[in-house]
Amino acid sequence: MAKTAIFLADGFEEIEALTVVDLLRRAGIEITMASIMGRKSVTGSHNITVESDALLEDVDFDGIDMIILPGGQPGTRNLGACDKLKDQISSFNQKGKMLAAICAAPTVYGKMGILDGKKACCYPGCEVDLGSADVQTTEVTKDGNFITSRGMGTAIPFGLAIIEHFQGKEAADEMAAKIVYNK
Repeated sequence: MAKTAIFLADGFEEIEALTVVDLLRRAGIEITMASIMGRKSVTGSHNITVESDALLEDVDFDGIDMIILPGGQPGTRNLGACDKLKDQISSFNQKGKMLAAICAAPTVYGKMGILDGKKACCYPGCEVDLGSADVQTTEVTKDGNFITSRGMGTAIPFGLAIIEHFQGKEAADEMAAKIVYNK
């Protein structure tokens, strides 16, 4: 079974994080909600508090297949300021392991320089922080070991793209039908 982790910081966008968690758990893909805040309780950008499954320091990065970053502010800035997380992101990228991000969160990868030359998308207005990425305006953009998406309204397609990566298009299409997602 695929194992993933989504990293939460105060100010994360609740819809982007929890939609992905819900979809992946429905699909049988293990996803750990990990807080970078030094406490399990994390409050989103719309004052919804979530209890994470683990703290950053408890995550076995060798045992996960994908790092996922939700957007939101100041959540994205908090993720980008977390050196321990960025060290793991760099390691994942060097190994060709999967990195996913939605909304403003692709800018974390962009500011690290790891999107240079890759196709990527993000929340409108954040493109300047994608470095030398080939900026797309699609709902979800996949290039190599990156999956990026544009915002809260693309959270379902983003989650489905992650399912498709691990389980194939048929499984993603079946999940879309189960949740009555019509494009």
